[in-house]
Amino acid sequence: MITAVGPARACAEIDLSAYAANVRSLKARIGGAGLMCVVKADAYGHGAIEIARTARRAGADWLGVAFVDEAIELRDEGIDGPLLAWLLNEHDDLVAAIENDIDLSVSSLEQLQWVRAAAEEAGMPLRVHIELDTGLSRAGAAPESWSALFAAVRGIEVVSIWTHLACADEPGHPSIDAQKAEYERALAMAAEHGVVPRMRHMANSAAALTRSDLHYDLVRVGMASYGVSPMNDNAEQFGLQRVMTVKAEVALVREVPAGTGVSYGHRYVTGQPTRLALLPLGYADGLPRAGANSAEVSIGARRFRAAGSICMDQFVIDVEDLDVVAGDTAIVFGQDGPSAEEWATACGTIGYEMTTRMGSRLARRFVGGA
Repeated sequence: MITAVGPARACAEIDLSAYAANVRSLKARIGGAGLMCVVKADAYGHGAIEIARTARRAGADWLGVAFVDEAIELRDEGIDGPLLAWLLNEHDDLVAAIENDIDLSVSSLEQLQWVRAAAEEAGMPLRVHIELDTGLSRAGAAPESWSALFAAVRGIEVVSIWTHLACADEPGHPSIDAQKAEYERALAMAAEHGVVPRMRHMANSAAALTRSDLHYDLVRVGMASYGVSPMNDNAEQFGLQRVMTVKAEVALVREVPAGTGVSYGHRYVTGQPTRLALLPLGYADGLPRAGANSAEVSIGARRFRAAGSICMDQFVIDVEDLDVVAGDTAIVFGQDGPSAEEWATACGTIGYEMTTRMGSRLARRFVGGA
């Protein structure tokens, strides 16, 4: 299958076969635990609808998103099965969520009341997931509120009690074991209140790959399923395949003498007579400006660094003596080129940001299938 949206000057090619293989590989790695594929933020820039369908076909037990409207969009596209949204707002259409069989997570008594009222309005049974803060200090019920929250949900169907790790992408970080201990304390407290969830989960992509003791009943995988290592190293060591490949057609090639300043600020100056190739994508498409003079692209079997500033719509590479012509394909990152992790390292960021920031102006081309 090949579908495309937008112009052909550049694209993000999404390999659905690679994604399906990653889902199956991760499912095998976590043994008897269930697998939640996280498809928030347009599936980390990969296209939520196609990725969600592929995840289901490949065996994902759950899908997860941040926001209610993301979940409703999936339902509107006919994607069924267990689906969790975990960042609620009192202005969300929680009634529509419940009517569409979307599971909702709460982090406070106030959010519990929103969901309770929505379930009553929808005439549907109340069920909730409970997110706890065990050390991330972000979303999740704070420890001092746990007892009251557990008391309030007694008698309600609690699908899961879960938490999120702060430093799982730094294997061996002491906070990981500290959060595990705090989570176990919370589960014991819940049991004392007569609250026993159907599922327990705390492992994200990094813990899925490095901490089998944290797999519990369900593992949430995001970045790993897209073939990018959450540790910003080589995902292939975990048997994962790159899913997104960003490509661009060379728009222009020109010869310049030594001493030529290139792009804004002349942050790159040619050291000898050479040839410059222009690639028609830039920071408006999602490439970080921080990649100047450091991030690499591939043409054929050779790599070339971005020469000077990455502009809004374009950037330049110095192709030296390579016989490059307009229309040739450059691999910015992905299969047969630099990895998203390499670009992230060059730009001082993480692989998550590299794929997620690829903008809507960049065409998406879906290939392969489950």
